Amino acid sequence: MAGTLAVLPLAGTATAQQQAPPKVLRVALTTGIDHLNPFTASLAASTQVGRFIYEFLTIPSQDKAQAAPALAESWSTSPDKLTWTFKIRQGAKWSDGKPVTAKDAAFTFNRMLTDPTARTANGNYVANFETVSAPDDTTLVVKTKTVQATMDLLDVPIVPEHIWAPIKDLSDPKTDTMAVVGVNDGPYRITDYKQNEYVKFTANKDYWRGAPKVDELQLLVFKDVEAAVNALKQGEVDVINRLTPTQFGALKDQPGITLNKAPGRRYNEINLNFGVQNSENKPIGNGSPVLKDVRVRQAIAQAIDPKTVVDKVMGGYGQLGGGVVPPIYAAYHWDPAPGEARTFDLAAANAALDAAGYPKGRDGIRTAPGGARLDLRLTGHANRAFDQRVAQYVSGWLHDIGISVKQELVSDDELNDRTNAGNYDLAISGYATNPDPDYALALHTCSARPNADGKGATTDTFFCDPQYDELYAKQLSDTDPASRAGYVKQAQARLYSQAVNVVLDYDNSLEAYRSDRFSSFGKQPQPEGSILEQTGYWGVYGAVPAEASASSGDSGSNTVVWIIVGAVVLVVVVGTGIALSRRGKSSDDRE
Repeated sequence: MAGTLAVLPLAGTATAQQQAPPKVLRVALTTGIDHLNPFTASLAASTQVGRFIYEFLTIPSQDKAQAAPALAESWSTSPDKLTWTFKIRQGAKWSDGKPVTAKDAAFTFNRMLTDPTARTANGNYVANFETVSAPDDTTLVVKTKTVQATMDLLDVPIVPEHIWAPIKDLSDPKTDTMAVVGVNDGPYRITDYKQNEYVKFTANKDYWRGAPKVDELQLLVFKDVEAAVNALKQGEVDVINRLTPTQFGALKDQPGITLNKAPGRRYNEINLNFGVQNSENKPIGNGSPVLKDVRVRQAIAQAIDPKTVVDKVMGGYGQLGGGVVPPIYAAYHWDPAPGEARTFDLAAANAALDAAGYPKGRDGIRTAPGGARLDLRLTGHANRAFDQRVAQYVSGWLHDIGISVKQELVSDDELNDRTNAGNYDLAISGYATNPDPDYALALHTCSARPNADGKGATTDTFFCDPQYDELYAKQLSDTDPASRAGYVKQAQARLYSQAVNVVLDYDNSLEAYRSDRFSSFGKQPQPEGSILEQTGYWGVYGAVPAEASASSGDSGSNTVVWIIVGAVVLVVVVGTGIALSRRGKSSDDRE
């Protein structure tokens, strides 16, 4: 029987001549990027760039935030738990075509062991390393001085040896250029960067987990959150985080926009300059001498009300502060017991300062022994509504206990410079924490302080206390989860008692995205976690364009094949397996 064959595209589908435009995900950034160099990057947006473009040995899983394979397919430890062997994945390539091997990982860790600047961002992870070697291209061996509980989650980006080995000075500005950071192996490959404006990426089509569904990724910098919100409303960006409660509520009924609220891994704090020193125990900065008195610091801490911050500033979208490990990591979270907790009490704070010998003058401002007024500076981020409102509250509370406060809210870069140099009295700050508590605790150790050149580590408070360091060391070497959690909580209690910082709250992650453009994102933890505030790349890696989601149904990019055989028309929709037969009058009748 004679027949004819015709192939027709369904309406709205692309033909070979109609190339589909690239799928682009645009992320609004309202925080700065200090470095693309993964050895020195410390700001949240900067470290996220590293997670997108570099592979790690392991990464926190999307569901329970436990160690999941990445560059290392598997890992094992010796009976004494001092030698760790990582089996490196074969077939991975850097974006310049050279193979990724265990030698790249060995180079990364050895550079950190021998170069103080290379330890700036993540030095705590290698401080206990004895040796690192790569006996062959697929085997990495790390020997530690003592047992180290963090070995299956080393939060360190692995870099290509052939690019970084020739660079002698890791503080050289060229380490932030495309010629250096443009060679990478993560789910996305960086293609363009303009400081304080944008970072652009393209999907790594050869990524071992499979290529992202998004062809291009763009991180676009906005001067403040309000400008970013307007861009979201206008469809100029696709996803935004760190919304204020007011902005979050205002977006509730916006067409094409979906909200996401999740438990956060960030804490907000106020740091007190207690007379900070560098790693050589030399005083640095220009902090007020009165803050060296722990009684003054404790009175200030008692005059700050975290509940007001949560209720009034955060609009209830947060949890009361305590230790530096947020409640999202319940096993390691610590809250002071009722007898240890500092309750907000202005009368008690006033009485404590009276008893400590800081009398009020006629103008209500206290003076220190010797006659110096208690005039303090409070610095923070000029572009964050949170900092602006907290500064107002703190200034008022401290005035009520006889301390004058001058607000100095500045740019992200300026704030970073001031706090790194110790040039502050009070500073609004905060950190995003990891599933393993080691990093959050390491920020307050003696070894986290910078060297005489201002390099070599990342510290939060400049805290240096033998008792705290002893507890830190114990938790690091304890592989029993319950016992280790006890040391983690004791360390947080010690930090709290010295009042070198006041943890104000733990943020909820308040995010919004264009659901008319993206049907879903990879959340961490699943199923109700955050999209952007992650310890991985799951959010942008798992982004699903709305049209991609729609095409998984009965229509979209399928093709119709009409096979006409005699009086029977067989209709096959290729890609769905649907076949329909229709009987016609004759082969000459057309419909």
